[in-house]
Amino acid sequence: QVQLVESGGGLVQAGGSLRLACAASGRTVSSYAMGWFRQAPGKEREFVARISGSGGSTYYADSVKGRFTISRDNAKNTVFLQMNSLKPEDTAVYYCARRTLVNGNYRYDSWGQGTQVTVSS
Repeated sequence: QVQLVESGGGLVQAGGSLRLACAASGRTVSSYAMGWFRQAPGKEREFVARISGSGGSTYYADSVKGRFTISRDNAKNTVFLQMNSLKPEDTAVYYCARRTLVNGNYRYDSWGQGTQVTVSS
C-alpha cells in the first residue's frame, strides 16, 4: 500500500506563489499517473491537475491552466504542484492521489491527508 503525504501549503497573498509537494512511500508511484485535487469549504472536491507516470503528459482544470504546473521527480517518488498568480478562489485543502486502472476504469485509489492553502485578498 502506498502512503501519500502533502506539504507546502500555507497562507499567501493574492498574486503570490506556493509549491506543494506530495511524497509517496511504501511503494513507488513512478508507473502511475498522479493527480492533484482540491476542496474548498462547502464545496465538492474538484480536479486540479494530472500528470502521467513518465511526466510527459499533463492535464489541467480550466480554472488553473496557465497558472499552475504539475511535475514529478520519480527518483524521489514525489509529485509537485507549482501554483503562481494565486487567487482567493484557490483557497482550499489540496490533496494528491494515485490513479490506477481497475476493471478497465481509471480511479484514484490512494489519497493523502491534504494540505491547506489560503489566499488572502
